[in-house]
Amino acid sequence: MSATRRQILTGTGALSAGIAFTGAFPELFAGTAVARGHRGYGPLVPDPAGLLDLPKGFRYTVLSREGQEMSSGEGRVPGRPDGMGALPGRRGRVHLVRNHENSHTSALGVPTVPGLTYDPMARGGCTALELDGRGNVLSERVAVAGTAVNCAGGPTPWGTWLTCEENESKAGTNGYTKDHGFVFEVDGADPHRTGAVPLTAMGRFQHEAVALDPRSGIVYETEDAFQPPFGLFYRFLPERPLGGSGSLRAGGELEAMRVPGVPDLSAIDEPGAVFDRIEWVPVPDSQARETPIRVQDFGPRGITHAQKLEGCYWGGRAAYFVSSFARSAQGSAGDHYGQVWKYEPDHRRLTLVIVFGPSTDIQLPGESPDNICLAPSGGLMVCEDGDGAQHVYGLTRHGELYTVARNRQNTGTPEAPRWGEFAGVAFSPDEETMYVNVYRPGTTFAITGPWC
Repeated sequence: MSATRRQILTGTGALSAGIAFTGAFPELFAGTAVARGHRGYGPLVPDPAGLLDLPKGFRYTVLSREGQEMSSGEGRVPGRPDGMGALPGRRGRVHLVRNHENSHTSALGVPTVPGLTYDPMARGGCTALELDGRGNVLSERVAVAGTAVNCAGGPTPWGTWLTCEENESKAGTNGYTKDHGFVFEVDGADPHRTGAVPLTAMGRFQHEAVALDPRSGIVYETEDAFQPPFGLFYRFLPERPLGGSGSLRAGGELEAMRVPGVPDLSAIDEPGAVFDRIEWVPVPDSQARETPIRVQDFGPRGITHAQKLEGCYWGGRAAYFVSSFARSAQGSAGDHYGQVWKYEPDHRRLTLVIVFGPSTDIQLPGESPDNICLAPSGGLMVCEDGDGAQHVYGLTRHGELYTVARNRQNTGTPEAPRWGEFAGVAFSPDEETMYVNVYRPGTTFAITGPWC
């Protein structure tokens, strides 16, 4: 059973954290086009090609398909495209750096390339597409290889991509020759500048996504764990903050977030719940040499966990992060179909911005949100992850959903259809194009239209 406000205040000791309740959801979009009444783009129009349904006035271009030969000659386009960053290049060009969430058993892994391969026995990594000012693909190549289960990540202020391994296997497991569970920096314009160097000081755990504070250089990190013990929300304090490409290799300190009186974020189910005086606790062993970080000893007051922490991004003066779902049947303290949290470093304040069902009015037609990003309208774009048809939704300040895209590629049968989830939603630097991946069959789309 989810915790109510009264249970939180009287039963968990959360009052010591300075809990309050405010209208946090409208605040997320204040002053934007969404706040001025944006309500979506109308119904989807069936795609005669059977790939992607979009609203009237929008069109898509297929930039890349799994199995095709890359223009670099390094091999075929890998499968399972996931998180993705759209980074600005010279003369209006865009560098799309795309994760591939391949495990050691994946049939279509990232090709190994000298100088760009961490562990030749791992099948994950990133590929990079370079687009000209008109959106045409100029090149496609390997950006990093030999990593494991690259799920999401995040951009840096200096124009590189941080790709995250959602895997914490040690050398000798599954044939791996090196430990995994790290973040790697990727330069989409020149991958050999960054190579395949793990940023070990950022921790070894089941990484999902990161958001870098462009003012302080602090990096916030999510951990995706769907079984107890659940993951943590981290911050990395770099030795060389905002030092540019390669600076994160200098090391730093890793800390985990503690919300006093709240051992499990899923217990909080009322949008607008605010926790002041958030604490950051040093991680005992950031390399998880013997014990995963999430089960290490953080002292008698413990640490705060959450089920399936996924997307993470920086907006304004805050880090936003997603818990894609929680199930009490799987050990969580509450049930929900997704949460969006906001952490404000200047005030050490954590706010529950959005809760998707079952006890709120904000529902996804599908199961749960995964990757999210801010849209040009000021709203959110949400990639659905669940059973049945898969969509990209927009979300207004009033909690109203509107449909942006539907995947029409059936990888099952007519009797038992199966549609791959969307992932990696991102907008071009000029905000005129939305890029998004379909996980199966691996497809990368560019969508243009009257974004507002």
